[in-house]
Amino acid sequence: MKKIFISADIEGVSGITSWEATRYGGKGYEEACRQMAKETAAACRAALNCGYGVVVKDGHEDAMNIAHELLPEEAELISGWTCTPLSMLGGIDETFAGVIYIGYHSGAWTNTSPLKHTCEDYIYNWFKINDKYASEFTINSGVADQFGVPSLLLSGDAGICSEAETEYPGIVTVPTKKGMGNATWNIHPDKVVAEIERAVTEVLSKPLPKSKPLSKSYTMTLCYKEFQKAMSATWFPGVEKLNDYTVSYTADSPMELARCRYFIG
Repeated sequence: MKKIFISADIEGVSGITSWEATRYGGKGYEEACRQMAKETAAACRAALNCGYGVVVKDGHEDAMNIAHELLPEEAELISGWTCTPLSMLGGIDETFAGVIYIGYHSGAWTNTSPLKHTCEDYIYNWFKINDKYASEFTINSGVADQFGVPSLLLSGDAGICSEAETEYPGIVTVPTKKGMGNATWNIHPDKVVAEIERAVTEVLSKPLPKSKPLSKSYTMTLCYKEFQKAMSATWFPGVEKLNDYTVSYTADSPMELARCRYFIG
């Protein structure tokens, strides 16, 4: 059976505004997890109704936020981290027909979400690939491309939707909210769920596109919050220190970049 891989995060789902709501024990965390599951379930239902199998990867914090019983019975869920450089795509391979991203958020350098960050917010100031600022979508879609798996749809704040449309022509986006300083202007959660299901159905009812062609080389530039992290990173073969806080690494594939970051992050 054809399969769809769903990578789910929490900061980009409707109604989530504060960091507290994204962390265990925080005000609004349980509600955030429920909405994350509802939006993910909407994508699952649509994919299943279109004849695809579904594998969901929980990709937030300890990766154990989605209650499996809130997803359709046919959906499989990967909880926890796979201890591989695949990270939020842990479990993906070339047998998948496409990737869907749910609850994604703006990158670290932006001003389009109060929850903007790229990877671990407490580690990085910013992240670049080939001299362009990178979001988690940038990183993950590149890894998917290496497996020949196209990125089909993304839901999240308006900022990451715009970023994804620029970086990955043809991807369909479903905005859930927009950032305004420390605030978010949200679309009603039920409307978001309905729109995700509708949009995924539309995407999967057509012939699927091919993945994006790979570049000849990839240079990753990381700016850390602490200079000690940059010092440690230079012990990974091939990592070059640019200044006290910034390092770079050049490779011939997105997966090689992911492998490097896995060890120097």
